[in-house]
Order: sequence, then structure tokens, then C-alpha cells
Amino acid sequence: MVGVILAGKLLGVAALLALMKVTGSIFGAQAGASTLSRAATGAADTINPINTMWVLVTAFLVFFMQAGFMALEAGVARSRETVNVLMECVFDTCLCGILFWAIGFAFMFGTGNGLIGHQHFFLSGMTADYNGTGIAFLAFFLFQLAFADTASTITSGAMVGRTSFKGDILYSIVVSGFIYPIFGHWVWGPGGWLGNTMGWFHGLVPDGVVFRDFAGSTVVHSVGGVVALMGAIALGPRLGRRFARDGGGLFPPHDLVMASIGAVILWFGWYGFNPGSTLSAMDWEGIGRVAGNTTLAACAGGMVAVLFVYPRSRKWDLGMSLNGFLGALVAITAPCYWVNPLGAVLIGAIAGLIVPLGVDLLEHLRIDDPIGAVPVHLVCGVFGTIAVGLFATGEYGIPTPKGADNTNPITGLLYGGGTGQLVAQVIGSAACLAVVGGFALVLMTALRRLPGTWNLRIGRDEELEGIDVVEHGLPPYHLESGAGVVYVTPTSPNFDRPKT
Repeated sequence: MVGVILAGKLLGVAALLALMKVTGSIFGAQAGASTLSRAATGAADTINPINTMWVLVTAFLVFFMQAGFMALEAGVARSRETVNVLMECVFDTCLCGILFWAIGFAFMFGTGNGLIGHQHFFLSGMTADYNGTGIAFLAFFLFQLAFADTASTITSGAMVGRTSFKGDILYSIVVSGFIYPIFGHWVWGPGGWLGNTMGWFHGLVPDGVVFRDFAGSTVVHSVGGVVALMGAIALGPRLGRRFARDGGGLFPPHDLVMASIGAVILWFGWYGFNPGSTLSAMDWEGIGRVAGNTTLAACAGGMVAVLFVYPRSRKWDLGMSLNGFLGALVAITAPCYWVNPLGAVLIGAIAGLIVPLGVDLLEHLRIDDPIGAVPVHLVCGVFGTIAVGLFATGEYGIPTPKGADNTNPITGLLYGGGTGQLVAQVIGSAACLAVVGGFALVLMTALRRLPGTWNLRIGRDEELEGIDVVEHGLPPYHLESGAGVVYVTPTSPNFDRPKT
């Protein structure tokens, strides 16, 4: 009986909505035909609905990468750090959204000078589309917000397990609100010096050659990676961490199933990250090329990383396969539009070698990076940026709202383009490392010296007890028993406690 009544109500609502639509279409057309026609024509001239929909769909894909980061980082970390990782990712996304709305978008994409934008604070002064792109303003904002959130999340990967939550909030405010958007303006913003004039370094490259980063090997990944490195240095290693040169190694991941699913989700999200950066569905050839290059690079990176480390342990290393294809995805992000499939495979394969070598270097330097954020995002980000100056084929220019513009193609050294583009890429990457890295080191060092619970690192006793319990009040897992719920705590037999 209830089902019959509910079905009747739903049919009634559907009929009412249909009647409203028909009535509105009849009387609305008669009442304001000329006004509606002019509005529709103006929208068609200003907004490209196909491009707007393309940007929105890819923005959703990039945003879904947060689920991948959460699963990957939580799975690779120890169980005692799981809740902290999850909470950090969730809270950081919320914080980044508010900051990017208030100041970040203005700093990055507002008109200004070569260093910083100063328009659209709190999204004031919005126009129908953003800066003549034909993309609805808020659609463009959402796409760029997803990128900003990614950069901030990368930072946390090298700081897992010993960063206080208050300290995490403080550095996230600076990264999301200032560091990422200001550097991003240099490359992607209106009038940014790296992406438009090369600033003081314009005499070192030919006329018309500027720094190129198609989807963010430097703007997103190197920025996040270098901040992560400085955070790991300022924090020091987790208690009980012994490095390879001292006869130890990384703590084992507590859930490789979760980590593997998270890594593949990130790969899936990259199809929004790279193809979406065309900002134009009309450049269908470019979208296909970018998607194909992204896939081939990831395949090469994952395979080469596993084959490279196999002779050491005579084991097929799942963790290295994950970081291998992620490093390759980072590396192909900058050159994906300007290289051919062979170049993509070579870039991915080289990244697959870089990741394990980067891990070895951190072990030698005794820098504790639990997730591998520095080798994957910083080192492969730098390589991918430079790869534009090496592997760009000279066939492709830039995407536009109406399709590809190949009148001024990007050409790398290996395809007869000389050293001009390569020099521009080195300048841009060096600027990121020097400016962002230097500022991040000062920031993290200052936070490390704050008193009490505002210090970047939790206390020794709290770290031994477990950051999940101390900072968040509960462990990540519980076991059911006949007497009720049995929580897994730091004193439980299966709770991993570091040896000191």
C-alpha cells in the first residue's frame, strides 16, 4: 500500500514538472522572445558550452584524485598513522577550497604584474567566462581549485607520522593560500614572467621562447615535492626509523591493497589532470595525444621500476611498481602535449629509473619520506619539466578554445630545436627549487620552533603512543568480539610500535 501511494506521488510530481516546463516554454517564448534571443546569442559568443562541460568533467576527475591520495598514503603508512592521513587530506581539501576562493585564485589568475595577480579576491568581479577562454568562470575556478588541492596534498606525503595536526594546518594555509598560487601565476597567470616574458632571463633564450609546463610537472608536482622535502628535513625522521646505510629501511606498508587501489585511482584521475589541461574539447586530436602519451608513460615507468629493482632482492616489488608509474605520470605531465608516443615511452622509462634512485638517495641522506613524495613528485617533476626541452617534436603549438594552434610549435633539442627551450625549462625549474624551496625551508624551520602543541612535530611520548590516538582520539580499525567492540590500540599485539 505504501509503495502504491509513493508511486502515485512521484507520478504526480513528474506530471507537475512536465506541465511547468511546457507552460514556461509556450508563454515564456511569447513574453520575452527578443530578450531571450539576445541573451542566448550573447552566451553563445562568450561561453563555449562544450569546452565548459569538458573542463567540469575533468575537474571532477582531478578532484577524485583526493580519494587516491588518501588510500595510497594511508595504505603505505603504518596503521598507527592512518586516521591522521585521512583527516589531513579531508581537512586540507576544505581549507584549500576556502583559501583559493578568498585569495588563491586572485593571486594566481587575477590580472596584475609578472609576480602576482590582484583581481577577483573572493571571486569578485566575475565575468561570464574567464579571461576570454570561453569557459564559464566558475567552471574554470573549480578546475584550478582541484589542481591547488593536489599540490597541497603532495606536501603531506613526506611528513606522515610525526607532524602535529595544528602544524599541518599552519603550513597548509601558507602552501594553499600563498606559495602555490603565487608561483602558479608566474607560469599560468596573466602576465606571469615565466610563462610570458622570461623576465630577467629573456636574453638567455630566443625571442618567443618561454617556460612551458602543460599540466603541472613544476607548478603542481615540483612545488608540492620541494615543500615536502623541506618539511621532512625540518621534522627529522620518525622515532625508530633506521635507514638503509645503517642496516634498516622503510617501515613496511600496513595495507598494500588500499595503497594499490589508491595509486590506480590516481592514474585514472590523471586523465582529467593532463587531457583536461587543454581547456578545450575542440582540440580533440590534442586530447587524444595527451591521453595516449599519459598512458604509455605510466606503463613504461611502472614496468621499468620493477625490473630495475628486481636484481637487488630477487622479488617483484609491488610498492615500487606503484611509485614507478606515478613518477612516470608526474614526468609526462609537463611535456604530454608536445611529444609523440615514442617520447612518452622514453620519458616514462627514465622516470621509472629515477624513482628507485631517488629513494636510494634519500636513504643515504637519512631523510624520512614515508610515501615517496620527494622522488615521485619533486625529482620526476624536475625531469619532466626539462623533458619538454628535449623531447618536444616541433609539430604542436598550444590548444585554443577553437582547436589547436600549431603556428609556433614547441621544439626540443633532440628534434633540432637547439637549446633555447631547454634553457627556458631549466630556468623555470631552478626558479621553483630556489624560491619555493628556500621559502619552504624557512617556513618549516620556523614552525618547528613554535612552542607546545603548535610545534610542527608532535612530542616524543605522543609519537610513541600513536598519532592517531593522541591527535584524533581513535585508532583506524576495531575488531568485533562477543563482548562488543575491541579497539586496536598502541598496546594491542598487532599495533606496530617503533623500536627505539
